[in-house]
Amino acid sequence: MRRNAVVAERPGRLGDVLALRRLTVPEPPGAGEVDVRMLAATLNPSDVVTVSGAYGSRTTFPFTPGFEGVGVIERVGSGVPDRAIGRRVLPIGSAGNWQEVKRADHSWCVPVPDDITDTMACFAYINPLTALLMVRRHCSGPVRNVAITAATSTIAGHLAELLALRGVRPIGLTRGTPGRTVADPRLWATVIDTGESAWPERFREAASEEGVDVVLDCVGGAQGAVLMRELSPGGMLVHYGLLSGEPLPPECFAGRAGRRVEMFRLRDTVHTYARERLPELFSPVFERLRAGRLRSRVVEELPLTRLPEALRGGSGGGPGKTLISCTR
Repeated sequence: MRRNAVVAERPGRLGDVLALRRLTVPEPPGAGEVDVRMLAATLNPSDVVTVSGAYGSRTTFPFTPGFEGVGVIERVGSGVPDRAIGRRVLPIGSAGNWQEVKRADHSWCVPVPDDITDTMACFAYINPLTALLMVRRHCSGPVRNVAITAATSTIAGHLAELLALRGVRPIGLTRGTPGRTVADPRLWATVIDTGESAWPERFREAASEEGVDVVLDCVGGAQGAVLMRELSPGGMLVHYGLLSGEPLPPECFAGRAGRRVEMFRLRDTVHTYARERLPELFSPVFERLRAGRLRSRVVEELPLTRLPEALRGGSGGGPGKTLISCTR
């Protein structure tokens, strides 16, 4: 069986290294495996970072990117019940969603409830689950002031939404990209442009004398040192991304006044979770999607077969998400 797949042929920028290929799906699925006919996928910063070659120790080129997507099981290997055929699932745990048919271990396939649409399901994994887990772990109890970097990003909107349910309006930090604004200004105490020279003073004023209890940071770099200094004693900076491309400075790890850095990696959480309990992990995400929360704004829809061409032309760089249709 042959299928279309978008392949990263070597490390580099997405627009430079992707190609559409016709690949063969081995016959048949092995023990415990399934073939998932992909319906839709999307593009995340994790795809960009992986294709760049940043995770060289666990990435072999060429490979098919795509950590997030939804599909339907169409073939099963031995040990997988026939009733799994026709079930919509999120095939997580590995890249490979940028193709028409993904071979996956059945234990990594999370069933999608019937009342969750394909588009909702496509975006149910990386941003919503990360936001939900970080707020639960690090923003419960007597947390009063929270700051969020990259405040115009989709995940920052999810974080602000979840914090609002706890009575917390966070301080947002942006990099001043023209045309980029937070999704719902009502959820934020204030939003500060770090491109302004006086932004540390503005941040200090917003934090007040109490300081900030938690910083949720996906930027890294020198900005992290400024934010650490404004943490209240015993406060934490939760570091879950590196949009700046620069690590946090060593001073962030000095532990002054009990301030600390906590690392959050969704991959670590998911890969240490018992496979049979993965549906339980996703259940709170599906509940919030039903309630109209944790939704992702789709700004463009691209057929899988046009994805390399579109990325060479600059698609995928604006606010909101790209929906990749694997059936067109």
